[in-house]
Amino acid sequence: MVEGSSHMFITGPDVIRAVTHEEVTKEDLGGAETHASRSGVAHRSFPNEPACLEALRTLFAFLPSNNREDPPRRATKDPSDRADADLDTFIPDDPAKPYDMRTLVTRIVDHDEGLTDSEAFFEIQPDFARNIVVGFARLGGRPVGVVANQPSHLAGCLDIDASVKAARFVRFCDAFNIPLVTFVDVPGFLPGTTQEFGGIIRHGAKLLYAYAEATVPKITVITRKAYGGAYDVMSSKHIRADLNLAYPSAEIAVMGSEGAVNIIFRNEIAKAADQQATRAKYVAEYREKFANPYEAAALGYIDGIIRPRQTRARLCRALDDLANKRETLPARKHGNIPL
Repeated sequence: MVEGSSHMFITGPDVIRAVTHEEVTKEDLGGAETHASRSGVAHRSFPNEPACLEALRTLFAFLPSNNREDPPRRATKDPSDRADADLDTFIPDDPAKPYDMRTLVTRIVDHDEGLTDSEAFFEIQPDFARNIVVGFARLGGRPVGVVANQPSHLAGCLDIDASVKAARFVRFCDAFNIPLVTFVDVPGFLPGTTQEFGGIIRHGAKLLYAYAEATVPKITVITRKAYGGAYDVMSSKHIRADLNLAYPSAEIAVMGSEGAVNIIFRNEIAKAADQQATRAKYVAEYREKFANPYEAAALGYIDGIIRPRQTRARLCRALDDLANKRETLPARKHGNIPL
């Protein structure tokens, strides 16, 4: 949508004023900013028409002509095996400290000379449900759809809007044969009565359904937290992802160390003479055993533990290996997505 000149609504301000007695302007009701940041109806907003048309050209360059073709591959001068040593220290050691997932993604994808960050990673719905990031990029010249939790907003938790936003994007990519690359740093689903009463279970299931149904190559990188049901729906091995990688900083568990210890060792802590010291001891033991990706790798849920600098090379190699992936689903009229 173009700011200041494009509007969308079912009923206009005059009808709303007559029926509900609410006072609202045309811009506040259905302007570009409203739909790009609040309703999610618009996927991007632009200051003028030339900028909007230029963005459309960028978007179409990632897409095939139709759903029977593969997305167009472009020549790139960015080496597929390029290693970025700075990424090894990019993820903060403190699990409570946020970082910008967009920066990580942009430094991994193709970035030829003269290409801006916004062109290298063409984000979709950047102002809506900012706790998850989706968009198009290229790896080794191949278009990919990127889905990534955003630790710098709501700690990367999945909520209703984020689940629906990501689910729709996953289904769009699958419809046009675009491989999916997922970056995971998710502490769980957002708690609260607003989310529960709004049907977070139903909406969260949409994302799980979309990933499970998708037949395109699915590659996942766990950068840090991967907790509980939110880990499961983010293209985990449990819902048929093709390749799941993890950084050494990854934590794959039902929940964080503090919360898990308070539940598992509740009685032991309550009976202890020094409850604080006892809790700290159990937290340290839990972290040593579960706050790492090695237990998950031993169980087969992780295919490889890699250094962050290796991410680009491993993703490009995986896309080459999965280039001819073809998956045939059982004959049926259609699935029953939890709408």
